[in-house]
Amino acid sequence: MKGRRWFSTIQVKLIAIYMLLVLISIQLIAVYFVSTVKSSLTDSFTNSLNDQARALAVLAADKLTEGTLASGSGAEGDAISLSDYVNSLFSRTGAELQVLDTSGRVLATSDAYSALIGKKNTSLMVSQALQGIPDNEQDILDDDNVRKKIITQPIKSPDNRVIGAVYIVAQMTEINATVDRVNQIFVSGTLIALGLTGVLGIILAHTITSPIKGLTRQAEAVAEGRFDQHVPVLADDEIGRLSEAFNEMTQRLREALSVNEEENDKLQSVLSNMSDGVMAADEHGTVMVSNRRALELLGVEECEGCPLTDVLELPQERLEALRGSRGLAAVLVKESPDREERWVLRVTLSPIHRRGHGITGTIALLQDITEQEKLDQSRREFVANVSHELRTPLTTIRSYAEALDDGALGEPELAGRFVGVIRNETERMIRLVTDLLHLSRLDSQQSTLRRRDTDVEEMLEEVADRFSVQMRKKAIRAVVGVDKRVGKAILDRDQIDQVLDNLVSNAIKYTLEGGRIELSARLQDNDALAVSVKDSGIGIPKRDLSRIFDRFYRVDKARSREMGGTGLGLSIAREMIKAHGGTITLESEPDVGTTVTFILPQLQEKGEQS
Repeated sequence: MKGRRWFSTIQVKLIAIYMLLVLISIQLIAVYFVSTVKSSLTDSFTNSLNDQARALAVLAADKLTEGTLASGSGAEGDAISLSDYVNSLFSRTGAELQVLDTSGRVLATSDAYSALIGKKNTSLMVSQALQGIPDNEQDILDDDNVRKKIITQPIKSPDNRVIGAVYIVAQMTEINATVDRVNQIFVSGTLIALGLTGVLGIILAHTITSPIKGLTRQAEAVAEGRFDQHVPVLADDEIGRLSEAFNEMTQRLREALSVNEEENDKLQSVLSNMSDGVMAADEHGTVMVSNRRALELLGVEECEGCPLTDVLELPQERLEALRGSRGLAAVLVKESPDREERWVLRVTLSPIHRRGHGITGTIALLQDITEQEKLDQSRREFVANVSHELRTPLTTIRSYAEALDDGALGEPELAGRFVGVIRNETERMIRLVTDLLHLSRLDSQQSTLRRRDTDVEEMLEEVADRFSVQMRKKAIRAVVGVDKRVGKAILDRDQIDQVLDNLVSNAIKYTLEGGRIELSARLQDNDALAVSVKDSGIGIPKRDLSRIFDRFYRVDKARSREMGGTGLGLSIAREMIKAHGGTITLESEPDVGTTVTFILPQLQEKGEQS
């Protein structure tokens, strides 16, 4: 597999093409050259034989006269002298030479073929020569597969009569040998040229493929995310300019990826720190991306790869309707498994559009509107409670006023009682409106804190003295306990007095006769001042503890209203403590008692009045 892959490389292909081009060129040159040489040698050999034949024909014409040959006198001696003449002049050629008379009979020949003398040569070329046709040629292959050249020339007398013929048969061995040597030279030259071409091809291919291999390695490095390498630019040619362009592309790609990573980090940071949950789903409704807040709001550990309908607990039809609309959102109510916590989510779905592809995904925005729902609910309850609290005394006042108008004024005792009821309800309305205005100022932070040094023990003693008459009526014993480390505190004396008055008043209301109320103050480990009001009253049921500081909330509504309470005392107390930067808590157990504790941060120096 590796060898096959090596043969398919550009380097091998370049070397093969280069060697094939050289081989084809040499072969074309060799064919042309060898054919030209062979043709030249053959022509030269043929011309040489023709010259010899003509020369022999001229010499033989002097010997072969018609008169001599016809009379027969001296014929044998002329033939012998002609054969000697042929052997002496043409022995070096190695050819077969024959001198023929007009009948085709051999008169003289070379020594090697002397047995042919007197025999008749019936060759077609001899007949053509005897007919006076000059320069007759023919190439033949003998029984030994040797190529030979046949030349015939007519012998003419001085009066231009054909008196015989010259017949020459010569082997072309030297020509073939010469051509074979030329072919061997070309084969050797071809092998040497191919060897040199291979070496030069390897060098040339290396100069071309080496930068390409560098580009390949760089491309693989870029694919693996490594952008710190550069391709060396070896020359100012096409490959060099390609290397420069690739280096420039790598640099720009690194910068683009760096910018993209920064943008992704920013996006991840934004998504991670958003107060709202965000989820992105693909065109099939499968969640691809979600932030931490979305998981917290949904109460799940992982949602990527899950269907959006399952995560949001919405049917597909409802999901499609929300995604296709604008300005509409679904409200989800989520509860913890133990049913102790409940929160409300608003889900807004927006489609992701891609040009030419339509809707390719969905963005889901999750908003926690639990506090908003609580505020809306509290606002509705507040309006309802205020309306109810005002309607009751107004109805009573109107009823008694109508009674007075109908004739009750004529009865002094009855009229006085009616007027007393109207006065009490009016004072109750005044207290309610006053508490509402005070609470409104606290909500809008319009209430000004006038901090000053206050002796904590003295403040608690004065509170106990203010309620001493009411406590004596119910035989309630008041105890003030202040830690020795507690000295003075920097606080708004009027507001804290109002808080303590409310707490002590509630303690007196809900403590049976002969009970006990304890006012205490101590310093915590962080030097914060903790003030507690503890009673031995009827206590508060556990189901009401979580809402005891809500506005207009009463544990026993009928009894609280009879006692003149507005349901705003603890709410006002909490807002005042919050204005001081502190906290207030309430602990209670039915038939055992209630403890209300507020903690104020201790100021080291006297602050300016704010």
